[in-house]
Amino acid sequence: QVQLVESGGGLVQAGGSLRLSCAASGSIFSINTMGWYRQAPGQQRELVARISSGGSTNYADSVKGRFTISRDNAKNTVYLQMTSLKPEDTAVYYCRLVFSQRDYWGQGTQVTVSS
Repeated sequence: QVQLVESGGGLVQAGGSLRLSCAASGSIFSINTMGWYRQAPGQQRELVARISSGGSTNYADSVKGRFTISRDNAKNTVYLQMTSLKPEDTAVYYCRLVFSQRDYWGQGTQVTVSS
């Protein structure tokens, strides 16, 4: 069974920074994609950033230049460094792992940015 455990959310002032981590455990195929999604109240869940096991990345336009996704394949861990945070970044952030047509989600971590 695959499990994803997220950490690093919290409350921060606008302009501040946070780093999210997501550690995956279980039977995981080495070729996979890990990513971060977010869902604000009343909104649909949206992609924030994702990274393949080979290091290819994709970012939502709204976070380009402010957020950086990275991963440690040996630890099956993905990180999201968030800088210059804005109130509109407030949401529950979810980690996602995809491989071999399997799809796993973390429980989510709250990020709140105050103005």
